[in-house]
Parts: sequence; structure tokens; C-alpha cells
Amino acid sequence: MARPPGLCHYSALAMPKFFIKTYGCQMNERDSEQVAHSLLARGYERAAHEIEADVVLLNTCSVRDMAEQKALGKMGMLGQIAKRRPEVVFGFLGCMAQARGDALFAGLPHVDLVVGTQKFHRVADYVEELLEKKRTRRMDDPRFSICDTDEEEGSAATIRDHELKSRQATAFVSIMQGCNMHCTFCIVPQTRGAERSRSIEEIVLEVRELVARGVKEVTLLGQIVNLFGRHEFPSVHGKSPFVQLLEAVHTIDGLERLRFTSPHPIGFRDDLVQALANLPKLAEHVHLPLQSGSNRILKAMHRPYTAEKYRALVDRIRRARDEIAITTDVIVGFPGEQEDDYTQTRDLVEEIQFDNAFIFRYSTRRDTPAATMAAQIDERVKEERNQDLLRVVDASAHRANERLVGRDLEILCEGPSRTNPARLMGRTRTNKIVVFEGTPEHVGEIFDVNVTQANGFSLYGTPRVQTCFPVFA
Repeated sequence: MARPPGLCHYSALAMPKFFIKTYGCQMNERDSEQVAHSLLARGYERAAHEIEADVVLLNTCSVRDMAEQKALGKMGMLGQIAKRRPEVVFGFLGCMAQARGDALFAGLPHVDLVVGTQKFHRVADYVEELLEKKRTRRMDDPRFSICDTDEEEGSAATIRDHELKSRQATAFVSIMQGCNMHCTFCIVPQTRGAERSRSIEEIVLEVRELVARGVKEVTLLGQIVNLFGRHEFPSVHGKSPFVQLLEAVHTIDGLERLRFTSPHPIGFRDDLVQALANLPKLAEHVHLPLQSGSNRILKAMHRPYTAEKYRALVDRIRRARDEIAITTDVIVGFPGEQEDDYTQTRDLVEEIQFDNAFIFRYSTRRDTPAATMAAQIDERVKEERNQDLLRVVDASAHRANERLVGRDLEILCEGPSRTNPARLMGRTRTNKIVVFEGTPEHVGEIFDVNVTQANGFSLYGTPRVQTCFPVFA
């Protein structure tokens, strides 16, 4: 067997193996998929565990301190492998790599590679270079490393390749990178750079190719996805570039469902609300970050809307689409958040009755304005507010799920349940998880399930049709 061009001197019987661990959001998952694709294309193999790998990469997150500490702790533990196998390449990718750069080499002598958020497409080249150096150098040679966190024009279009599993029917498509909003708590503008978008034609081509490979549902990804193209493309007949993109993707034959995440309330204008009413492939789910129900705190966060405007937007979305599910993000314990500010947030969350919400304790991010604000909140108070608001959210989510018991819901079966691999799980159009007893031919298919039970955030049910699907080859 001829080895792939450029690959280091590994025989066909001992191809180098890689392991990627991903922290953080769906965009990070998508970035990791791109890196994996580039390595697989060069003949590398996936390793089931880092112990088996010749290359170990951690794709990192910087949104909260805990995510960074997990990645740093994991890399520290990987040092034990490095002592036994000095030929293994270890690297940090992504947001923390972008924010910290070559400072990540300090205290972690086994780290060889640091690659930022605009250079995922360069990772395979750097890995090969490092593997070759490790193979050929003498043990007394000085240590080498590679760090690349430079900006690169056109990087938004480099996350475009997919490695689909058997019968995989869902996929993420990155449509833009970066953020210009500069919320005072957020490090994303520093780690992801300024907003930059791909062309509508490129994205449509990517989705069309995915559908041809069996994908039925696509989720469009962006830091603030509904601000797509605002600097590159004009509005047409009152429709923003993002709505133009939704309409173009919607026309693709064979695509059954279309999602997007995460939008910003400031970009959720009338044309997008109308798209929810007009485009039936758009799933009945909107994730709409709130962050706070206090206007004073929203202003301090540099969130350019009020609680009243947010509530009115939710009303408009619900009027546009029957039974639409709305989920959100909320931060508690932001600097200066007094008890009255928290009460306003709690009251608004209770009033809106979200289908689900992610509640976060404010986490100080260095080099952000909020990090140096006065009146930082005690961690004990943050935790009390976090737990209290979680109880409110849990109650509303449980009520929403209980209303679905006894109904038939359309699901797209994604595969085995994460909590019980003996069962299958599917996702409703409103993004709710349904667990059920099924067979392999259910995977990747859309069908109805009768909901028999609601437990926590999951639903349980019985497929209405058992064996009408083509079996595995």
C-alpha cells in the first residue's frame, strides 16, 4: 500500500492514530470535525482513547473559567503518557489556544502545538511536521514547538468538510465566524475575531452535498448567527442576508429540517420572525439568549435591548409559529447584580416559561470589561441564585413536557441514547429528546412516536411504525 503524500514514515500496518477531545459549544464540535477530516484524509486513524494515540489534541473553550481549567487539568494528566511515549504529539486548539498562545507551553513541557481559531485547516500540516521532527531528532536536541494564533483572511470558509457516520441524518454547518457585539462578560471577540461570513452560494452547496449523503436535518452555526453577512451582503426587498440564506437553504430538495443557533435578540427583526411563519422546514425551536431580566444589568452587560423588548420579541415569535419552543441562556451573579436585579430576572423567567434554559454563574474572564467592574458578587450568592433559578426553569420545562404525554410527535432518530445505549433517542422538531425501544433501521429516519411518559428533561415513547424502513446493508 502506498502511503498518502506528505505522511511521515509510518508503514501501512502502523498508521499514526489521533485522538481529539472537544470542550465547549457546537462550533467547537464542528471545528474538531474539520480537523479530524483533514487527518483522516491523510491516512491517519482515529484512536478510541488517548492512550492509543500518536497525536492527542484538546480543542478548548474560553467562555467560562471552568472549561479552561478542565482542559488544562486534562493536559496535565496527559503528561504521564508523554513520559512513557515522548514521540506522541500533544496540542491545544481553539479558543483557549487563541487567548493564551505560547503561554500554554509554560508548565506543560510535553505540549508541542498551540493552534488558534483561524488555523484549524493548518493543524494536519503542523502535526505531520511535529511527528517527523520527533521521529528524526536526537534525544539531546533542544525542544521544539509550534504556535500559530495569527489571523487569516478567508478562514470562515475553511470549516466545510464533514465526516458522516453510518446513517447520520443531522449535521452542523458553520456559516460565519467571529463577533462584533463586545458584551462586557464575553471573551469571544478576542478568541474568534471580528464577524466574517461565507457566501450564500458556498453554504447552499455544502448543504446540498450533505443532503445527497443522507442528511435530513442541518443546523446553521454562528457566534451570532442571525447577523450573518451584514457586513458583506446587502438586504434585498427588506430581507437580511440571514433570511436570504434561510430561504435559499430551504429550497434544497431532500432537506427535511433546518435549525440555527445562536441568535441575538438585536438581530431578530420582522423578516426573521416572518421566516418562522413562512418556512415550514424551519424547526419549531428558537434558542434566544436573555442573560438578565434587569435593564440595569443588561446595560452593564452591553446587551442592547431591554427586558420589555425581549418579552415582546418572545410574544411575536410565539404568534408567528404555533407551539414553538423557546430556550435561553441566563447569567446570574454578574458584577453589581443586587437582589432586586436577580428578582427581576427570576420573575421574567417565570413569566416566559421557557422550555429549557442554561443557567450560568458569572465567570470572570480576563481582558473583559466586566472582570474589573466594582461589586463582584460572592461565589456563595452566585450559587444560591443559580440553584434557585434552576428550580424555576426545571418546573417550567417539566410542565412543557407533561403537556406532550399522550401525543404523537415527529422525531428524527439520531442513534443510541447517551444514558441508555440499549435504547434509541430521537429529537422532536421542538428540540426535545424522546427515548424509545427501537431497532437499527430506525436510526436516521423521521417518524412519529407516541409519548407515554415525561421524566426530567426527556420524553419516553413508542414508535408508531416499527419496521417500514430499509434495513442496514
